[in-house]
Amino acid sequence: MTGMNKNSSFIRAFQAYSLYFAWIVSLVATGGSLYFSEIAGYIPCTLCWFQRIFMYPLVFLLGIASYRDDRSIIPYIYPLTIVGGLISLYHVLLQNIPGLANISPCTVGVPCHLDYIHWFGFITIPVLALTAFILISLLLWSASKVQKD
Repeated sequence: MTGMNKNSSFIRAFQAYSLYFAWIVSLVATGGSLYFSEIAGYIPCTLCWFQRIFMYPLVFLLGIASYRDDRSIIPYIYPLTIVGGLISLYHVLLQNIPGLANISPCTVGVPCHLDYIHWFGFITIPVLALTAFILISLLLWSASKVQKD
């Protein structure tokens, strides 16, 4: 029976810090985005800019919510993570399905199907962004399950 108590106490502890973890993910994603553009010199395409529009505010919103332990913000964050995730998903599909390049919103500047990085044969910048949006959404869902005493 002690195994069950350890698991449930771990889950409660994880849920208690999930809002903080979501903020950390948003910090890493924003930092990575800025690294790729400002240090590595990769010029963001149009879809990358839209993904940034939905990720960057999360650093501030989740940071304040984490500091205040304010889970009431969670429903207001979901639209940012869902829309940002959908843009990232479309960008991933655009990079992997050549036929979609013809309907790309990137008509000026850097083409959206360009892969600056291709780690392990499948990890691209849009995959990293999609992963961050999904992780933040899941962590927020976990944070919403906290029981207030």
